[in-house]
Amino acid sequence: MPNPNITFDHVHLISKNVPATAQWYVDKFGAAIVKSAEVRGAPQVYLEIGDGSMLIVRGERPGETTADKSGNAWGIDHFGVHVKGDFLAFCAGLKAKGVAFSAEPRDNGPTTQLAFINAPDGVSVELLHRKDRA
Repeated sequence: MPNPNITFDHVHLISKNVPATAQWYVDKFGAAIVKSAEVRGAPQVYLEIGDGSMLIVRGERPGETTADKSGNAWGIDHFGVHVKGDFLAFCAGLKAKGVAFSAEPRDNGPTTQLAFINAPDGVSVELLHRKDRA
């Protein structure tokens, strides 16, 4: 049984170019920048996506060494975004905005459609439409 005292809060990304990455999520997903600040010596932007989910994008902090990500690595592989409404039209809209797809939209069983896109800094985002959740 799920613990009702725990809810998902945010995804936190480290970016080479915080303003450009934050703007990418604004332009492609319609995210809203709710706060920009310097936190522990690095720029940090807080974005609200969809139903109030939070995406935090920050830069490299003093004393950190951040490596480029290439291919699969231990840790988070991707994060998923539920798309309501016309999934194929949403994907076509992203393509029109120049978003690169690493996996084209497809059916994944009778009730689910999915696709994967490439976001800045090697981040993979799964687009997911569950027909039973509209």
